[in-house]
Amino acid sequence: MRPFYNLLLLTVLITACENDKKNTINTMNTTNNPLMEESTLPYHAPDFGKIKNSDFKPAFLKGISEQKEAVEKIANLYNDPTFDNTVLALEKSGILLERVSNVFYGLSGAHTNDSIKAIQEEIAPKLSKLGDAIYLNDKLFNRIKIIYNKRDSLDLDSEAIKLIENYFEDFEIAGANLSAEKKETLKEYNTQLATLTTKFNQTLLEANNAGALLFTDKEALAGLSESQLKALENKEKNGWMIPLQNTTQQPLLQSLTNRETREKLFKSSWNRADGSKNDTKEIIIKIATLRAKKAGVLGFDNYAEWSLQKTMAKNAISVFDMFKGLIPAATKKAQLESEEIQKMINSKGGDFTLEPWDWNYYAEMVRKAKYDLDEDQIKPYFELKTVLEKGVFYAAEKLYGISFKSRSDIPVYHKDVMVYEVFEQNGDKLGLFYGDFFARSSKRGGAWMSNFVTQSKLYNKKPVIYNVCNFSKPAEGEAALLSFDDVSTMFHEFGHALHGFFADQQYPSLSGTAVARDFVEFPSQFNENWALYPDVLKNYAIHNKTKEQIPQALIDKIKKSGTFNQGYSLTENLAASNLDMQWHTIATDRNITDANAFEKEALHNTKLDVVHAVPPRYRSTYFSHVFGSGYAAGYYSYLWTEMLDHDTYNWFKNNGGLTRENGQRFRDMVLSRGNTLNLEKMYKDWRGSDPKIEPMLKARGLK
Repeated sequence: MRPFYNLLLLTVLITACENDKKNTINTMNTTNNPLMEESTLPYHAPDFGKIKNSDFKPAFLKGISEQKEAVEKIANLYNDPTFDNTVLALEKSGILLERVSNVFYGLSGAHTNDSIKAIQEEIAPKLSKLGDAIYLNDKLFNRIKIIYNKRDSLDLDSEAIKLIENYFEDFEIAGANLSAEKKETLKEYNTQLATLTTKFNQTLLEANNAGALLFTDKEALAGLSESQLKALENKEKNGWMIPLQNTTQQPLLQSLTNRETREKLFKSSWNRADGSKNDTKEIIIKIATLRAKKAGVLGFDNYAEWSLQKTMAKNAISVFDMFKGLIPAATKKAQLESEEIQKMINSKGGDFTLEPWDWNYYAEMVRKAKYDLDEDQIKPYFELKTVLEKGVFYAAEKLYGISFKSRSDIPVYHKDVMVYEVFEQNGDKLGLFYGDFFARSSKRGGAWMSNFVTQSKLYNKKPVIYNVCNFSKPAEGEAALLSFDDVSTMFHEFGHALHGFFADQQYPSLSGTAVARDFVEFPSQFNENWALYPDVLKNYAIHNKTKEQIPQALIDKIKKSGTFNQGYSLTENLAASNLDMQWHTIATDRNITDANAFEKEALHNTKLDVVHAVPPRYRSTYFSHVFGSGYAAGYYSYLWTEMLDHDTYNWFKNNGGLTRENGQRFRDMVLSRGNTLNLEKMYKDWRGSDPKIEPMLKARGLK
């Protein structure tokens, strides 16, 4: 059993097979249900050619029932507790539930529908109650505590010891030491939170779709290329539809020349879940309030203090100290960038003050003027499949010796999904990789990685891993061209995939990416560095029409502009991270009545509103990382691990760069270790010292 609270935090990603849209969730027949048995496909990959919507609910209910029964059996054993009859038995429980959860929560964010949403609403509180039945079970915890207290005297290897410690800590954090009365209160809060987070995700998906803008006047979209217009064309509504990305700023704001259109697009993004029928303000207040109350029951002053216990940061003070060290430099640089952009507006005859919807459009002009670099010059060199195969895969091959083979025979949940088999340098099989890159109305915003199948020696399982992104899909027959930000995203998400593929653990609950939130983003952010590495860049940056390699002059321009707009980028990230922490450090008795007022005050008190034209990367109302998934009090981790990322890349540069020797050392000492070691010690053993912040500041142009 992977730690159950990790299961609940899996990113929500659902599919429904195209031939199953009429199925309801009332069918309880378990006969011929493909989820009930291990898949016979390679690597036990989900058989999406057979899975139907109606299969999920009976598989969930059966899985929940089986795990309850297994846990009760372990808890009520008369035998003295041992590693095998308690900890290992618990680890082995819930096989069916994990299988159906990996598929269901592996598929709902990428391709949901009404049937899936209904199942989600019904199952979420049941899973929460099951989690409580496990982690608040006195008899079970007492058995684990006995084993934990004598763990050093047991004849066990270090990974088994770590498994014992992991379970003991998870039980304590979940409230195993609480009184019976407090446990009942906690169970009620957990059930309510499971329902509310599901409601938030579903409401936000509707808000994103409803926020898409339809334009019937082509002039309003001046500045967009013909290929961009073709991709946006909506023949049913006789116009052009711009969908919303999950972030505050929208990619097309960089190109749209019509200021009214830019303002309309920005405000549609900003207000998508505020004041409409898909308003989330009440939901997030309830979630934040309940989380604070939950923390109080567990004996903590606020939710962040409870949530950060097993992280590298340890407590909220450490996170706020990091913010204090970065905010002055970030906002100062953002202010200088703002002044530079205002000068550009004035030089172009603009009689207005810079607003958020103007930033990207005029920043692009500044970049062209300062670095002679035009995004439209770059995109033809970044065709999606070429970037993936000759860039992302190529870098992994050079560093780690792995190779990739396209598989068109593996069933997928959507026709856009690509599948590759991954091999070790000696030809041994490593796993399966799914890439789902284009945005659609059935997919939630953002980009993420997770597993359909988790690596473990216990079950002789190799990983089946997927990456999901939200790149704009080109019109039929057009090339899928990416911005450099999109390219970085592909490298980032595949960094997570590598962390999962190189997992080498006995126990699935310690495998691969099952590490602290403020460490899990480290391998992914580090992997972004190879996107601009000379040997890698020249291998994948091939003009989609002329097939010519990207010229060195253009590469130089990209690198020289690397610190451009970093004040803005860091400030918007800090603003979002700060909002997350402010929501999750409210006192247990705090009564919030106005979410917008709370957000405004949170930004003002930390001086993150001093540059008017730099909004948070995510507004509270559509901050799905923290109100819809497992990053509550954890969004700071992107900045925390950025320090590790740049420090690591600095080591690689000083030790020969992109070499097999360096890659193997990093794989052996970091990427393959999962959650089997103390993370600070793991990093220091590999690096030879504690991480230094100077490389990050230099990369950001702050030093």
